[in-house]
Amino acid sequence: MKIDLTDTTAGKINKALVQGRRAIGTPAVGMVLTLVVVTDEENAYDALKAANDASHEHPSRTLVVIRRVSRTPRDRTGSRLDAEVRVGAEAGTGETVVLRLYGEVVDHAQSVVLPLLLPDAPVVVWWPVDAPLDPASDPLGALAQRRVTDTYASEQPVRDLAARADAYTPGDTDLSWTRITPWRSMLAAALDQVACEVEAVEVEGEEFNPSCELLAMWLADRLDVPVRRSSSGGPGLTAVRMATTCGAITLDRADGRLATLSIEGQPERAVALKRRETAELIAEELRRLDPDDTYASALRFGVERLAGPSVSASAGQEPVAVAVPEEETAKGPAGRSASRTARKVPARKAAAK
Repeated sequence: MKIDLTDTTAGKINKALVQGRRAIGTPAVGMVLTLVVVTDEENAYDALKAANDASHEHPSRTLVVIRRVSRTPRDRTGSRLDAEVRVGAEAGTGETVVLRLYGEVVDHAQSVVLPLLLPDAPVVVWWPVDAPLDPASDPLGALAQRRVTDTYASEQPVRDLAARADAYTPGDTDLSWTRITPWRSMLAAALDQVACEVEAVEVEGEEFNPSCELLAMWLADRLDVPVRRSSSGGPGLTAVRMATTCGAITLDRADGRLATLSIEGQPERAVALKRRETAELIAEELRRLDPDDTYASALRFGVERLAGPSVSASAGQEPVAVAVPEEETAKGPAGRSASRTARKVPARKAAAK
């Protein structure tokens, strides 16, 4: 069922939601959270489809906030809120309200969203595109326990990663981090199978791909060894190579679907490692609403401390200095060995999430 409201208010939208539930015979509210999607008109369809697909696992009230930018000063005087209320089959397993803001209302989206939040339920805000560099300070982000961005949609992902590290607040997360969950799980499982010490790592993938940078930072942070970033034609992440005292460990995925895991002394194994759709990524993020300390630690490690080139001024990115981790420059061989031994166990046991 779909109800269109023109030049409306939050109170009328709430009444339309109640009317829609009664019309389809489900007056009770069985949703577990409110998902606020902040996007533009161009990306609204894809974002809404992903949110509806994720609602099959997490029944939620989805509020899609679309700010309609006024083209002339005269248009700004016509403040208006239009809404499209969807319940039943039109909204997955929850409820959906598409909010289009015009005029001065654009600057006060939080006042429109606040009366529509489910009572006593967590709030998650997701920016598919044009996410703020400090999500927690955004008026809509301040309403949420969990703030989801996607650095992959940014024009300068490496710069945004550095900005997000400076502004990190517990509850922030990034779909670029979510994309590497299977990689982190597979690498942790591979290290559990050997009694070796990792000496160096190389992460290969598309240039300026934030998932590649985050995986490299996670490995450097957990293993305390130099991690080099190298470029490939993609798609996305293509390989991780670890040099250990027992031989090489390689996880290679050239086609974006099937990967090969190679461990010295063991037969090669084919593992499913396909690139996932946005709906799967959002569903994974909605499974946990507590702060992701592992993401925070990896993010704060910093792209500039990776032992390899990660950005290029010629590609329109700000140049970032590269160096091996500070701990490595301050330690002699004995210090490095002791440090790796101390960090070895948590690196192997690190959970994907």
